[in-house]
Amino acid sequence: MPNGILIVDDDKIILDSLCEFLKLEGYSAIGADSFKLAISRLQRNRFSLVITDVNLPDGSGFELLNHIKQNYPQTVVIIVTGYGTIESAVEAIKMGAYDYLTKPVIDDELRLTVERALKQQSLISENENLKSQLVHKYSLENIISQDYKMAKIFDLVEAVADSRSNILMTGSSGTGKTMLARAIHYRSGRKDKPFVEVSCGALPETLLESELFGHVKGSFTGAISDKQGKFFAADGGTIFLDEISSASAALQVKLLRVIQDRQFEPVGSNKTITVDTRVIVASNRNMMDEVKQGRFREDLYYRLNVITINLPVLSERPADIPLLAQQFMKNFCISHNRVKAGIDKEAMDVLQRYDWPGNVRELENVIERAVLLSKTDYITFDDLPLNITAFAPLNPMDDFDSTSLKSAIAEPERKILRAALEANNWNRQLTALALKINRTTLYKKMKKYGLEDEAERMGIR
Repeated sequence: MPNGILIVDDDKIILDSLCEFLKLEGYSAIGADSFKLAISRLQRNRFSLVITDVNLPDGSGFELLNHIKQNYPQTVVIIVTGYGTIESAVEAIKMGAYDYLTKPVIDDELRLTVERALKQQSLISENENLKSQLVHKYSLENIISQDYKMAKIFDLVEAVADSRSNILMTGSSGTGKTMLARAIHYRSGRKDKPFVEVSCGALPETLLESELFGHVKGSFTGAISDKQGKFFAADGGTIFLDEISSASAALQVKLLRVIQDRQFEPVGSNKTITVDTRVIVASNRNMMDEVKQGRFREDLYYRLNVITINLPVLSERPADIPLLAQQFMKNFCISHNRVKAGIDKEAMDVLQRYDWPGNVRELENVIERAVLLSKTDYITFDDLPLNITAFAPLNPMDDFDSTSLKSAIAEPERKILRAALEANNWNRQLTALALKINRTTLYKKMKKYGLEDEAERMGIR
């Protein structure tokens, strides 16, 4: 971390007196009587604050200020000027100096200005540290997987992260679309600008347009003041629109314009606002089906669908379950101040047998619960919820009856049938071909397991 104060002045009397005063105030202060020496000291030490005179024998305080802003952004600069150069000092403020002092420097003024400048430096350092933590937390490396489907997605992210291309993410709820969107943002040149997330399905249609584009006072009931929208807030950065398929037809028209022209008008305003915002959208529905059903504009779909990322469900990447479970356990042990040595084999076997309809998010919740409830060094079978432990393997020593084998086979067969139907958009002929059975057998099994009724409820005949 930076520390200490560097004083730069070619007047030895002023230099020594400033250094002495600041030392008496409890600060660590060192002097430099030239531009060259100041640069040398900056290279060897990290300073919280630099107080520099405008006029130096081999340069200027402005040059030093510019050098510090470029190379030591966490260091705060105060300019000291003579009476005749106030205009120059004001210019220095525009260039990034924290403040300026006029000669002769008054002790109380110096004391107060240094105190405020160091508080400012502390805030800058804290902000930089928080940014660094965010970049690390949401980095692509923190998305754990050894599945080949995810490896392809990581390669795609690497290729497109730093572009301006719109991205459409698809996949079931809980597969990690938000986390991947953040990883793309923090992998790009926009990482120092805002990442703004909006869940389109969580807001009523009447408020969503105002949330995205802002509004002016009096534009509708309840608009008691002007409000900036999320697109404006994300200017220079990235906006992530989750559940985009829930956007109304009217809102889709406005979205098409802002994505196409980077321009929009707040609700109730004629003022056009231009933004440089990268757009990432996500949906847990099949967007092409939404287009075919007339619920989503085709031209907007193709504008959004420049790059498509389809996130697989967790049940399609079983090898990732132990990796994710262990990582979640470590994270929650830290956040909840618990100590766990690991997850025992019986519990891990059950976790890998479960089909995870809630995907990665559900696994994360299950592990957090286990970390909180477990009373031993390891997470065990008994620490898992009943809906998970129901997938435990049958014990060959358990009693059985004539229906045991039939019951044991039924549930996996139902799941296989349903997965095949979904993979083929519930087309019976294609599903029968995929399963290598005839259509009559498929119809019987669908009726047996209630899948025929499920198809009818969805309007599939």
